Amino acid sequence: MSNDLDALVASAREGDRGAFDDLVRRTYADTYTLAYRLTGDEEDARDVVQEAYLRAHRSLKRFRGDARFTTWLYRITANCASTLLERRAKNRHDELDTDIGLADEHPRGQPEAQADSHALRSQLQEALLGLPPTLRSVIVLRDIYDLPHGDIAAELGISEAAAKVRLHRARRKLREDLFPLRGEDPETGLGAARAG
Repeated sequence: MSNDLDALVASAREGDRGAFDDLVRRTYADTYTLAYRLTGDEEDARDVVQEAYLRAHRSLKRFRGDARFTTWLYRITANCASTLLERRAKNRHDELDTDIGLADEHPRGQPEAQADSHALRSQLQEALLGLPPTLRSVIVLRDIYDLPHGDIAAELGISEAAAKVRLHRARRKLREDLFPLRGEDPETGLGAARAG
């Protein structure tokens, strides 16, 4: 599939609109899923994806191929999501709706496993949406999209060390929220003895 995308990218760079349309069709589901995980809102995710593809189309001639096209597109998508979330934070202070389902709600397996899987995914989605956007962006880009720390840092405009610190904090917060240790206060992450 990578070779197919490479050929489409080459054609699109030369001005073939149909090739770019094919790139959009082949990458849309993953791009939308990333946007949704970063924004937590279907409408926002659609806006982010639209802006990401517009930016990708305008910048395609500058795409050097140092990374895979999908990695480059994920960076653009994360940047668009970050911009949208920052703009939202400046304009309003509403809580994120945590009663949102996942884009992919079709677990495979037996009925009990499906129920457990769905419940865990719902808890994970809720915990992800509970993270501040700065932490959520880092953990989604690293743990779901497997971008290297350096790429994440460059995309978010922070140092690589800061990206690693944010990732550590995000993972710790998710662990505390989802799997608190015995005697650990889920609100503070501190042991009962230390919290008191």
